[in-house]
Amino acid sequence: MAVRDIRLFGDPVLRTVCDPIEEVDEGVRALVQDLLDTVAFDGRAGLASTQIGHQQRAFSLHIDGEISYILNPEIVALEGDPVPTGEGCLSVPDLWFEVMRYPKATVRGIDLDGNEIVISGEGLLAQALQHECDHLDGKLYIQRLDREARGEAMRQIRTSSWF
Repeated sequence: MAVRDIRLFGDPVLRTVCDPIEEVDEGVRALVQDLLDTVAFDGRAGLASTQIGHQQRAFSLHIDGEISYILNPEIVALEGDPVPTGEGCLSVPDLWFEVMRYPKATVRGIDLDGNEIVISGEGLLAQALQHECDHLDGKLYIQRLDREARGEAMRQIRTSSWF
């Protein structure tokens, strides 16, 4: 389909809690293709539907050279003690902060044929699963920062060339 523009901090769609996908139709198939096309660049680990202006519960992943997607993802397990993890976001470009993330995460959803998918992983995959589910719940990673770091993030955003 197409590579879509990434919505940036300040766009209200990024604060939207996504609706579950009730029926896989041509619109959902086009959304998935757009997610796959748009995440397929080096340096992109994941992309949520809100980041390309949609409000349906779906995201794509690009981890270890493999590109995938999931519809209606829900976190079903988080394991271990949260650890500080360096994180950035396509919707908040050029910022990098430590965020507390669980070292292992499991997400369950469906594919385009309605079959159940379970994605479980550690490291970057666990981080991406948590990050993208946050997006679908209307949250940006900077909301997970402590007060001081969030203040610094907001200062950097206000002085950025893209804001």
